[in-house]
Amino acid sequence: QVQLVESGGGLVQAGGSLRLSCAASGSYTMGWFRQAPGKEREFVAAVNWSGGTKGIADSVNGRFTISRDNAKNTLNLQMNNLKPEDTAVYFCAARRSGGCSYGRSDYDYWGQGTQVTVSS
Repeated sequence: QVQLVESGGGLVQAGGSLRLSCAASGSYTMGWFRQAPGKEREFVAAVNWSGGTKGIADSVNGRFTISRDNAKNTLNLQMNNLKPEDTAVYFCAARRSGGCSYGRSDYDYWGQGTQVTVSS
């Protein structure tokens, strides 16, 4: 069983930055999803095991960057120029096989989530 533990969430003003991290072990494709109140969980970004292939949602492209450090078993999400609409619980996810996917159902393991709140 893969355990994923997110950290780095918090409250920030619009235009600010946060860096999320996820501690995970194993050679998996990893992703970030988010879920705002009353909305479905949506894809944010993903990266394959080598870090050579990445996918990112249009809504955050140019503001968010996904990266991983396999030596430290860490997945990161650097979030810049945050907007109130980025407010959500952010989840780390891992996929046993296959490359980057936008599909929530393609991921096999999930963290508990970390709250990100952006005030206007």
